[in-house]
Amino acid sequence: MSIWEYANPVKFIRTTDRLMPYLAVGAVICLVSGLVWGFFFTPDDYRQGSTVKIIYLHVPAALMAINAWIMMLVASLVWIVRRHHVSALAARAAAPVGAVMTVIALATGAIWGQPMWGTWWVWDPRLTSFLILFLFYLGYIALWEAIEDDDTAADLTSILCLVGSVFAILSRYAVLFWNQGLHQGASLSLDKEEHVADVYSNPLYVSIAGFVLLFIALVFLRTQTEIRARRARALIARERLT
Repeated sequence: MSIWEYANPVKFIRTTDRLMPYLAVGAVICLVSGLVWGFFFTPDDYRQGSTVKIIYLHVPAALMAINAWIMMLVASLVWIVRRHHVSALAARAAAPVGAVMTVIALATGAIWGQPMWGTWWVWDPRLTSFLILFLFYLGYIALWEAIEDDDTAADLTSILCLVGSVFAILSRYAVLFWNQGLHQGASLSLDKEEHVADVYSNPLYVSIAGFVLLFIALVFLRTQTEIRARRARALIARERLT
C-alpha cells in the first residue's frame, strides 16, 4: 500500500474518520494527566520557584508551533511536486492551529519572562524569530483567503511557506546561533547539564504527547472540512455554468 493512496479525498476522509476518535481520546488523557501532574505534583524549582511549571504549556506549544510549520512545508512541497490537492488543503488546515500554538508559546513565554527577566518582552533572538514566525502564519492564512482560485492560492502559499521555514529553523536554533540571547537553552536536551530533572521532564513528555495528538486530530478535522468546502465550491461553480 502506497502513502499516495491517501491523496484520494474519499480515502483520506474515511481513514481519518476512523483515527480521530482515538486521537481525541489520547489527546485528552495525555493533556489532562500531563498538566495536572506537572502543575500540581511537581516541586517548585530552587531558582525559578513555581514559574518553572509554565514549561508544561510553553514547551509543547513552542514545539508544535515550529513543527506545524515544518509539516506545512512538507505538504507544500508535495503539492508543488505532485499536485495532490489533499496535501495543499492539509497545509491550509494546519496554519490556524500552528498560529494558535505560536500565540500560546509567546503568551506563556511572556508570563515566564516577567518574573525571571523583569519584563514581559525583550528583543531576544528566539523571541523575535518566533514573533516573525507568527506574522508569517498570519500572512499565510490571509493569502489563502485573498485568492479565489484554490490552485493559485496553493502555489503562492507554498512559496510563502518555503520562505517562512527560515524563521521556523531560527526559532528552534536561535539560542545556538546567538549565545548572547536571554532565552534559556532547550529544556529537553541530550546535554545532562541543560536537560531538566526527571521530576519535571516526565510530565513534560506526557504534555508534549497530548499536544501532538491534539494537533494531528485538529489537522485531520480541518482538512476534512477544507475538502468538503472545496467540493461545495466546485458544485456551485458547475451549477452556475449550467
